[in-house]
Amino acid sequence: MLQRKHSELTYLDRPPQSEENGDILVMLHGYGSNEKDLMQLASLLDNDLRCITPRAPLQLAPEMFGWFPLEFTGEGISVDREKARSAKETLLVFLRRIIDAYRPPEGKIWLMGFSQGSVMSYLSALEEPSLFHGIIALSGQFPDHSSLVNREPARFRTLPFLVVHGIYDDVLPVSNGRISEAWLKDHVDSLTYREYAMGHEINPETLETIRQWLYRMRSGAAGK
Repeated sequence: MLQRKHSELTYLDRPPQSEENGDILVMLHGYGSNEKDLMQLASLLDNDLRCITPRAPLQLAPEMFGWFPLEFTGEGISVDREKARSAKETLLVFLRRIIDAYRPPEGKIWLMGFSQGSVMSYLSALEEPSLFHGIIALSGQFPDHSSLVNREPARFRTLPFLVVHGIYDDVLPVSNGRISEAWLKDHVDSLTYREYAMGHEINPETLETIRQWLYRMRSGAAGK
């Protein structure tokens, strides 16, 4: 596993065991974490995938990073939308450079995000769906209508989505997952939605669901 840097984002790179120019899974960590977090899952998913985990650009404390500022209020989590848009642009530049550097099939990658990383996955897919084979959104929150911009609805519709949320999530309640499911049902052709008896986490059931979904999608199946 190597540490590298592209377009101001430091990232970890776990090369695949087989072909060098195969599929790439980029995993986006949540608020207050770092690039080492989700890389721990790489060996549990698929060793034929190149796994890349970028470090979010906003440093919150030693070893703690975020994609954009958040404020925790009595009414819930408040988001700085302008800085979220800026973070999205930074991420998209990074993803394009990853594609240019590693040349995956069809010039596309798989994108997975947890919590705030899931928000970044949604924003990126809405902005530039042509970059992606599919999106995995874990314990996240769909962009609210004031910041939701779907640049290429026809291309977006062909993206397969896997959305997973914990029933007992006390950071981003399960209602967030259900809102995502409801919107995506009307805007994409292939959606898999799962809820599990867990909190704000990635449990073994979720890992198995991701592994099986990636296998089906990479094999060309579009079933739920």
